[in-house]
Amino acid sequence: MNTIITIGRQFGSGGHEIGEKLANHFGIQYFDKKLLSRAAKESGFCEEMLKNHDERPTNSFLYNLVMDTYTFGYNSSAFVDMPISHKVFMAQFDTIKKIAEEEACVIVGRCADYALQEYKNSLHIFIHAAEDFKIKRIMDTFNISEDEARDMMIKKDKQRQSYYNYYSTKKWGRSDSYDLSISSSVLGIDGTVDMLIQYIENFEKKNKK
Repeated sequence: MNTIITIGRQFGSGGHEIGEKLANHFGIQYFDKKLLSRAAKESGFCEEMLKNHDERPTNSFLYNLVMDTYTFGYNSSAFVDMPISHKVFMAQFDTIKKIAEEEACVIVGRCADYALQEYKNSLHIFIHAAEDFKIKRIMDTFNISEDEARDMMIKKDKQRQSYYNYYSTKKWGRSDSYDLSISSSVLGIDGTVDMLIQYIENFEKKNKK
């Protein structure tokens, strides 16, 4: 069975690192920024544009108006009339489904759990953590002060929350939006990975019955 693991995450919780370690353990593909490259290739959007909209809903009417003067891959009238931010989301949404139908993998962020909610072989995880744990990780990663790390954490999580809540019918970070919500600060990154490996293996055993 091709198990698809999606990971939603608070900024600084280690979701990216946990996702990579799970992919390495199971010998499967890991999609984070790589998803943007593939979505760009398949949709005809330039990758830079997808990066600019990555997990950031934009409500700028002027920006959408300017960007909508370009035409890309899709050409139905409904698609042409969509704001550029919606087109970018649809391109990623389609790519996530294609990937899920091809192979087992780990997909981080980008409403992947929402895109694959009907897929019985998908497992949806959310990683959160204590604030001091996240701030320390952000400080170490970006070599910034505690105040800068806190500001970055708040801003990034607001972006992710507004993106998820805007495009999906669920609520970002709320436990009932996922199969499992886990704090990485309780067991640390490696301890969380070990626990998730057991959870995923049990999920696969159950689905084989």
